[in-house]
Amino acid sequence: MVSRAFLSHSEIQEIVVHTGQHYDSNLSEIFFAELGIPQPAFNLGIGSGAHGCQTARMLEAIEQVLLQERPEWVLVYGDTNSTLAGALAAAKLQVPLAHIEAGLRSFNRKMPEEINRVLTDHASDLLFSPTDHAVRNLLLEGIGEEKIRLVGDVMYDAARHYQLLAERQSTILDRLGLEPKEYVLVTVHRAENTDSSDRLQTILCGFQEAALGLPVIFPLHPRTRNVLANQEGFTRLSEPVRFINPLGYLDMMMLERSARLIVTDSGGVQKEAFFASVPCVTLRTETEWRELIEMGWNRLAPPTSSSAVAFALQQALTETPHTTGNPYGDGRAAERVAQYLLGSRADTQQESVLASSVSPAKAVN
Repeated sequence: MVSRAFLSHSEIQEIVVHTGQHYDSNLSEIFFAELGIPQPAFNLGIGSGAHGCQTARMLEAIEQVLLQERPEWVLVYGDTNSTLAGALAAAKLQVPLAHIEAGLRSFNRKMPEEINRVLTDHASDLLFSPTDHAVRNLLLEGIGEEKIRLVGDVMYDAARHYQLLAERQSTILDRLGLEPKEYVLVTVHRAENTDSSDRLQTILCGFQEAALGLPVIFPLHPRTRNVLANQEGFTRLSEPVRFINPLGYLDMMMLERSARLIVTDSGGVQKEAFFASVPCVTLRTETEWRELIEMGWNRLAPPTSSSAVAFALQQALTETPHTTGNPYGDGRAAERVAQYLLGSRADTQQESVLASSVSPAKAVN
């Protein structure tokens, strides 16, 4: 959505850098194709690896791109290792840095994502926050309010923009033989849930104990598939779960919108459930999206026991929330990002007394 907003401003030249952190075709190429994301000018092809090794390789490669392109801004998203590598490369070279989805906090420093986003926020010159909660987190950490911009959530922009396209193009319900509101959708990919076979078994047993009377559709992240493939007896535990391959954005959006309940450990899927007005159970001890807990659309269910998971599932199906309001903005977050970047550039030009004839701004994304 930010790339689309940039297209409306001839002053902005966007240069997309794909680190290769996500390289599975179902987690990478399909999104470029379905969502019309500009093809990357640079594909670094880093691939997987230990956190330190992967981040270091990305940092080294991104630094070379920045030295070559000399952008006016570096723009990073979210909380991945790619985010941190881009932030560090920009900070070391003193290139202005902007962070989209700034200010999220789970307050769990054992999560790699938490370290990534905290360090990125404190290195950034502009912090684009999606919610009031996020803004408060930044202020409490001593970040100056002059750096913070409350823009709304670009994921909400995307949900609004692609909803009709998904309804027209996706045939996922027919392909899986599903009826709307007659199934549960599950995603599990975090290391805390997949690195432990016991924890994954607990989750699967929780669905058995809950006796939901509904099919459970489980698109498998490559990490989760690898764990299950090496786990003896998982087939016995899988009933009533149907494992399927990872899905593109439009198919996943349709599954989310038509589900009776969504169960996940993903930060993004928690929000997408809310956008679709579907209750959510989060298989974690904490969440970055506290407002969804407060509104009753989400509930935490750490998979410490199968009975705890089963209880949370049963509750979520019988206690559908009726809270109204949307803490994620009005669907125009991406345009605000573009305007703020242009405004910051104009301020810099005025301070430097630059000539009125200038080259287009470069933003490495």
